[in-house]
Amino acid sequence: MTARTLQGFMELLPQEQLVFNHLKSVIAHTYELFGYAPLDTPVLELAEVLLSKSGGETEKQIYEFKKGDTDLAMRFDLTVPLAKYTALYANDLTFPFKRYQIGKVYRGERPQKGRFREFYQCDIDVIDRDNLDIVYDAELPAVIYTIFSQLKLPSFKIYINNRKLLSGYLEALGIADKTTDVLRLVDKIKKLPEEVFLAELKDLGLSEDQNNQLLKFIKINGLNNEIIAKLKELNINNQNFNDGLNELKTVVEQAIAFGVPADNIQIDLSITRGLDYYTGTVYETFFDDYPQFGSVCSGGRYDNLSSVFSNQKLPGVGISIGLTRLFDQLKDNNLLQFPALTPNKALIITQAAEFDSTAAQLASQLRQNDIAADVMHRNCKFKKKMEYANKIGVPYLIIIGEEEAQSGMFAVKNMTSGEQTKLPKEDIIKLLA
Repeated sequence: MTARTLQGFMELLPQEQLVFNHLKSVIAHTYELFGYAPLDTPVLELAEVLLSKSGGETEKQIYEFKKGDTDLAMRFDLTVPLAKYTALYANDLTFPFKRYQIGKVYRGERPQKGRFREFYQCDIDVIDRDNLDIVYDAELPAVIYTIFSQLKLPSFKIYINNRKLLSGYLEALGIADKTTDVLRLVDKIKKLPEEVFLAELKDLGLSEDQNNQLLKFIKINGLNNEIIAKLKELNINNQNFNDGLNELKTVVEQAIAFGVPADNIQIDLSITRGLDYYTGTVYETFFDDYPQFGSVCSGGRYDNLSSVFSNQKLPGVGISIGLTRLFDQLKDNNLLQFPALTPNKALIITQAAEFDSTAAQLASQLRQNDIAADVMHRNCKFKKKMEYANKIGVPYLIIIGEEEAQSGMFAVKNMTSGEQTKLPKEDIIKLLA
């Protein structure tokens, strides 16, 4: 049998996995820094649960199968499981409920560059009963900014909009019945030539005048305060539009108050997000110099997360980072720094098997002081052990021979500088801590 891995599933070498884990840990730490609690829902759910909010392409891509008399499915995203979880435990949760989840999701789509069948999503959401304060919408850009800055990723912008603005504008144009189709089409505008976009609008039944007005509206640009001023100057007499405008202005101002630099957040009226459950604020994040990556973090506000599972109104707002896809793109563009092949700070080698006990005791004491350390157990020449230490890139090598075992003064070699000295156990701990 030929060893092979299914297409669309990522496997990494140890050096790459260390970097991937670092990205994941920074994201998790930042989520907790902002007060989000961890959540872990099952990979497998009842098919009826996962299909409750699906449709179209989503339903086609869900992995569904039968076990006995039970219809099961693998989670497509982390949002539907959250909806189920919130409805199920609503009486036990404290609201506002802030949760994060980092886990694998599964989509049976055609694998291609940047598209995976199994991939990690890193989600945060905050949910409340009946009403959720708009300031939470402003907190999420601060979370994104903190993560991307901590990871020292390329320069980026968080693009923000409010779906109420466009919905209200369409109502003012007299085409409210076309809102869902128009929002889906606007979501694709950056991928379509202008003439194709206008042609597809015409196919939806919009007049040429309505098409041109809509295109002009979407193209409103400038600094954030300039865009807000231009939107006010339109004097649109529509409650939905004015609510969206006020919310957008508040979110931008509060995000800056949360510490997001003005250069990193930008209003873009073409950002709508294609999913129908978004009802207000929407976000997409792009690297300035790598637009080909597409959005690397997106999300938005929804009025009622758990409507399928509960009669309670549970509004929320959330974002998601597709970590597997992001890592793959950063790696392919040489935008990641790969460390050594080992998490160990020190490797202990012995000149003879009789000193293995001393080596094991020293390794144990280092680990008790939170220092990653390993002992090489292999019956080979000392030269081979040195070659191994060089190959895995361990920062320090500790050598134990007869003299070291008797005196308690261990030979410690800095593998970067080549400098070697003898130190007692206590000084080694101070050096490596």
